[in-house]
Amino acid sequence: MDGQLNVRRVLLDVDLSMRGPTLTAVAAAIQSSTGVAACSITVTEIDTETIGTDVTIEGENMDYESIVEAIEKTGAVVHSLDHLATGDRLIESVPRRR
Repeated sequence: MDGQLNVRRVLLDVDLSMRGPTLTAVAAAIQSSTGVAACSITVTEIDTETIGTDVTIEGENMDYESIVEAIEKTGAVVHSLDHLATGDRLIESVPRRR
């Protein structure tokens, strides 16, 4: 997916089981991926079986596929890629007006 792209930021929708992995285990797996400089995990919802999270990852020349693989090796599930930023610099999102 990102062979020639300078992937700088991704936002992922990730679910964790109530039995694990822990947030710190997922963060450690992400941090060990190529090009990752920072990671933020926010719990968005909790139910009886799962913990829903938004995972924001920033860096340079990150390998998206290896990040997903690292997350899934912990036992967490990546549901979707909700934001992708590439290029020489980051562009902050501007809300659309309708």
